[in-house]
Amino acid sequence: MLENLNIKNLVVVEDLDVEFKSGMTVITGETGAGKSIVVQALGMIAGGRSDASLVRTGASKAEISASFSIDSNARVQSYLESQDLENDVDCIIRRVIVSDGKSRSYINGRKVPLSVLSEVGSYLIDMHGQNEHQLLLRNSHHRMLLDDYAGAQTLCEGVNDVYQNYQAVKNKIEALRDNNSLLSAQKELLTHQLDELYQAQFSEEELNNIEDEYKASINSSQLIEKISKILDSLNDDYGVNNILIEGENILDQSKELDSRLDSIRTLIAGAQLQVQEGIYDLTDYLSKISSQEDNSLELGQRITLLHDLGRKHNCQIKGLADAQKSLENKLSELDTSNETLDNLTQEIGRLEKDYYSQSKLLSSKRDKASKALSKEVTLLMQKLGMPGSEIIFKVNSLDSEVRLNGMEDIVIHVKTNAGQDFKPLNKIASGGELSRISLALSVSGSNTELTPSVVFDEVDVGISGSVAEIVGQMLKQLSKQYQIICVTHLAQVAAQGKEHLRVEKTQKNDLTYTNVVSLNKKERADEIARILGGIKISNKTRIAAEEMINSGS
Repeated sequence: MLENLNIKNLVVVEDLDVEFKSGMTVITGETGAGKSIVVQALGMIAGGRSDASLVRTGASKAEISASFSIDSNARVQSYLESQDLENDVDCIIRRVIVSDGKSRSYINGRKVPLSVLSEVGSYLIDMHGQNEHQLLLRNSHHRMLLDDYAGAQTLCEGVNDVYQNYQAVKNKIEALRDNNSLLSAQKELLTHQLDELYQAQFSEEELNNIEDEYKASINSSQLIEKISKILDSLNDDYGVNNILIEGENILDQSKELDSRLDSIRTLIAGAQLQVQEGIYDLTDYLSKISSQEDNSLELGQRITLLHDLGRKHNCQIKGLADAQKSLENKLSELDTSNETLDNLTQEIGRLEKDYYSQSKLLSSKRDKASKALSKEVTLLMQKLGMPGSEIIFKVNSLDSEVRLNGMEDIVIHVKTNAGQDFKPLNKIASGGELSRISLALSVSGSNTELTPSVVFDEVDVGISGSVAEIVGQMLKQLSKQYQIICVTHLAQVAAQGKEHLRVEKTQKNDLTYTNVVSLNKKERADEIARILGGIKISNKTRIAAEEMINSGS
């Protein structure tokens, strides 16, 4: 609920502070006094457009701030928390308009984009005025009005969630299918490359050793000669091995004479053992190298094949095993993409089934609610000085394509006089008629979820007499559930208010000032008498005003 509005340097307002209470507050004042400035300020608090021309002459900027109590408004609390803008049970909105045309927006002291301000404002203030009915001219708003009345908002949101998921899956399928020919070519290339590697039939051990084996093979005669010479020096009768064996035996005998020789004997024994191991390994190597003397040609051909494969895959011979694994993984991913396409196709089928199931429930709710709402609003319109008028929430079934907001389009059709044909609302209704239709819709929807503060700016234009009194009664009825702020020029409407504010304009030192005064009971009677009787107020007019106030209370 709106609790306070402060306006500084906006048009003719220098510094204005207005407190608002629950129930119905009426705002009156002479033409040109500045009533529209209050409404304009509330509109900008709700995210409306600003303009440099609104800054008071001589001022560098205009400021508007409003304080709302949101302790019972779960929607706005949740949104503020999601944006890290929460502030206990209050919401303070501030709008600054600089003389160069730029504007800044703040919520609970933190600067926010205008889009965030507009979102929060939509949860707090609902604007209705003779020139504020653009929403009624939009078919999308007709659907929202009907869903609000039918209590189908949650169901519609569920349908839209399914639609969003459906579109996401559909886009993935289209992307996969668009790449299908490319994937096929990639798969063919990968398969060919893998076949070449498979045909080579290599092992990691071969790849790691073949170059050394080839080098040894082409140099086998030299290696045989050198290794044989080493073996002779190690293993003949006077070779190192026999010398070490003999030395170990002598030391073994001598340690009996001097025990200190035992550690030296151990060293000699270890050396002999290592030499013996070396002899075994060299003998084995000599045996293998001797058998490779005749396969150098075969090894050369094998290395040439492996080098050619390495060039194709931009790697050394030792990297061919990794290249093969990489190709296998890529081919597996392509096979997985086909499996993914199958899974996505199944998923989109499930989403379609879910969509049509929920949409049918939504259609049923809308169809039932459209009849009840059309009848209810028609009766209210006729009470509001539109005899012979009718309204229909026309539910037009669409094709079976999955779409946002369900399988129908809702368009308000009206006829404003008996004998006329029904036509779309945006083709027939005038500004004054839109005001009363808007009021009728607001009253009929008073059992649904509206914003806590509803502003009506001269919704009584073009009516008078008993119809004006009915408008006032309707607004008063609506104020039992919502805070109603109503700018009016009719005494019958003003008399229904719980609180009464009068806008006054004064001039001082060639400057114009606007102020808002909260009226007591006597001042209120004088103001309503002024509306009834003009500048000169007679006793009869004052008595009539008091009777209207008493009747309204």
